[in-house]
Amino acid sequence: MQSANMLLRKILRSSDLPFAAQHGMKKDFLPLSRTLSLSLCLKQDKACEPSEKLDLDEWKKVMKSGLQEEVSEMVSEPKELSSLAAARETLEMWRLAGRAVPENISEEQLKTFMECPSKSAKKKYVKYLHLKELHKKNDKRKMDEKRERRLEAQDQASKTDETKKSSFICMWSSTMDKAYNWRAAQSMIFGQPLVFDMSYEKEMSVREVTNTVRQIVMSESCNRKSVDPFHIHFCNFKDDSLYHREFIKNYREAWDKLLITVTDRCYTEIFPKDKLIYLTADSPKVMKTFDHDKIYIVGSMVDRSIKTGVSLARAKRLGLETAALPLEKYLLWNTGAKNLTLDQMMHILLTLKDTADWKKALEFVPKRKYCGFVNKPLKDLKKTLELVNTLKLGKGRQVEEKRFVKNYPKKYKLKQK
Repeated sequence: MQSANMLLRKILRSSDLPFAAQHGMKKDFLPLSRTLSLSLCLKQDKACEPSEKLDLDEWKKVMKSGLQEEVSEMVSEPKELSSLAAARETLEMWRLAGRAVPENISEEQLKTFMECPSKSAKKKYVKYLHLKELHKKNDKRKMDEKRERRLEAQDQASKTDETKKSSFICMWSSTMDKAYNWRAAQSMIFGQPLVFDMSYEKEMSVREVTNTVRQIVMSESCNRKSVDPFHIHFCNFKDDSLYHREFIKNYREAWDKLLITVTDRCYTEIFPKDKLIYLTADSPKVMKTFDHDKIYIVGSMVDRSIKTGVSLARAKRLGLETAALPLEKYLLWNTGAKNLTLDQMMHILLTLKDTADWKKALEFVPKRKYCGFVNKPLKDLKKTLELVNTLKLGKGRQVEEKRFVKNYPKKYKLKQK
């Protein structure tokens, strides 16, 4: 018995690892052999069991089962490889035959191709992969074209920037800025005042305040570039308000260098009341001519809901004179409110100040709001407007009559009787 155990131990030591290495067996065989050897050593040490026998048949069965599993795995892998190679060969044959086959195909796509139940399903799947590949190529081509266009635009912009940065253009822009600033500085001493009433912050939302500030910024730049600019006053202006924060966002460091007057006082405390005229679209009084001795007030308000009468009520409360632009006198006005933006008002007032021509001034009114200028006599205009209204009402009446007949046929018959 001892000789048999010694022999078995020698076999395990000598042939265990080489055998596993030769036949490509996994690491699971090594713990199995170790457990067998340990169990044999334990059995050898036990002297109280002399009649114990070594079960070599079971050990052989375990060895054979491990070898069979390893061989089956080794056989299955070449089968899969051979099937994938065969699928690739068939696809290559289809490509040579002129069928729509993708150029690049992954192993997963090949496996799905092999799993297709019929030949027609395989053809459809290959066609789908081919179309998908074409779409990817087109997208890549478009992206490359966009990149090239963007690079070309950047090159052109850099070239134009280089030309702009020439010495003459830089000198021209700097001299023009100096000229504009000189005019604005002169207007602060000798210019006609124009007041922006900044007391409408509570009447507007945050978005409306941002739009208002943008329009005022455009108005200030337009005034600065004009021949005879106004002396702009921001009255009722409070520090750390929404207006203030939005102006700092737009102007940044230039806010403190603006050639305008900013004050938290009301305009009635700065100027005499008999010289103040509040410009509002709700005023019953129409402005006939531009007065250079008067001080015009513009409400700094942009309201999408068009709150009528807010600025008029404020002017009446302060006991100020009001005026509205003569839009109906010079323009064939369409439907809609007669409210204009702040930059449009600035353009109109500047042209009136320079030329005193209402037609030139009212050209800054958006063309969508009117049909044209009044050039005909009033009788002809009234006739044309009546014709337009009758045509509109006639179409509307026909539509209303049809609806009435559908809904109330008995009442329509009674009306006809």
